[in-house]
Amino acid sequence: MERISPSYPATLDFLYHKLPMFSRLGMGAFKKDLTNIRALCQALGNPQDQFKSVHVAGTNGKGSVSYMLAAVLQAAGYRAGLYTSPHLFDFRERIKINGAVVSQDFVVGFIQDHFALIDQVKPSFFEITAAMAFQWFAESRIDIAVIETGLGGRLDSTNIVHPELSVITNISYDHQQMLGNTLAEIAGEKAGIIKSGIPVVVGETAESTREVFIRKAAQMHAPVFFADQIRKVTEDSFAGSVRQVTVHTLQADGEKAIPAGYTLDLTGAYQSKNLLTVLQAVDLLRQGGWVIPEEVLVGALASVKNRTGLRGRWDVLGHEPLIVVDVAHNEAGIGEVMRQVRTLSVRRLHIVTGFVKDKVLDPILALFPPEAQYYFCQADIPRALSADALARQASGYGLKGETYRAPQAAFQAAKQSASRQDMILVCGSVFIAAEILPAY
Repeated sequence: MERISPSYPATLDFLYHKLPMFSRLGMGAFKKDLTNIRALCQALGNPQDQFKSVHVAGTNGKGSVSYMLAAVLQAAGYRAGLYTSPHLFDFRERIKINGAVVSQDFVVGFIQDHFALIDQVKPSFFEITAAMAFQWFAESRIDIAVIETGLGGRLDSTNIVHPELSVITNISYDHQQMLGNTLAEIAGEKAGIIKSGIPVVVGETAESTREVFIRKAAQMHAPVFFADQIRKVTEDSFAGSVRQVTVHTLQADGEKAIPAGYTLDLTGAYQSKNLLTVLQAVDLLRQGGWVIPEEVLVGALASVKNRTGLRGRWDVLGHEPLIVVDVAHNEAGIGEVMRQVRTLSVRRLHIVTGFVKDKVLDPILALFPPEAQYYFCQADIPRALSADALARQASGYGLKGETYRAPQAAFQAAKQSASRQDMILVCGSVFIAAEILPAY
């Protein structure tokens, strides 16, 4: 492998185009074991063992939960790392400490210093990125890191960490070609992050997956907690730029439930579900000795975006017309977004959307409202489904609109067509959002 120049642009070009990258190649970049990441980390001195961690998996919500937990730990005074994927603006968003992205110098230096190792192991993009994050966290002497899985759990490159706590947000259909065709099979892959003796929080209970988690937890002698069986949301409203949520903790002895109120700066209606997961995770962290006062928890949840830089989750870009960008891209995620859209009073709905070509689209397209005006587009990646192909498939569900080669062109067309009483929604792909959000 030919060496690259020690510059940040050249390093990004190497990461994006010389290493197998799932966002570009799909299945061709998916490694079916942990051999490479173990080899990388062993050569680095196993940095993943040099800091505490919380490991987060799930079909939807794992990014929001990871950011919320990182904000809470940071607010509590801990030096908190955060590893997530994918990024929206800059590769370095994937690796943060207390909201600050990893430096360009570290990214460049890591690739330069370990170029021979990379040439020997031939890792994927995600494998080298995970190893890079672990190394930066170890060198920075963080207290704890929140580590989000990229895909699945059992075979995900992050699954070599030994966490304080495992979290699985929920299970729904996505990436069936790699994770399985039933919810139970997908749950089995996500349950692969459950470690021996380590508590696990499951965010949402479903009959089709509950026993999968109970069996795996029993095999691993790991206490399992279903967050939505311990707390319930009793009030949930959106006012201004925040969401107000009242949560009742259910008492095992039959006594009256204890209420608590939270203000969230993450305003998607689906965040109330993620809140229950976060509250249960914080309870278990407290039991493990982490000091997180209630007033700190409340303040952190009200300022997740400011503390961590999270974007793309019911991200309101403007009013008159209302402009919202959401990275929802699968059946469950799109369903949550459409439920929230139906609660709004807008004159006309304009939807800018695009998908990747390996997505099972029929159940997703069935969720879109046929009365909306559509702007079909495709992201600038090889995996993108062509706008024309998407429009043809969408027409079978009564969805009508124009096609655009670039997301920005589709977005500009929507802005030109929308009146002040309308709504513009961007959804369907992280990569579509990533091409539109930088303008804001």
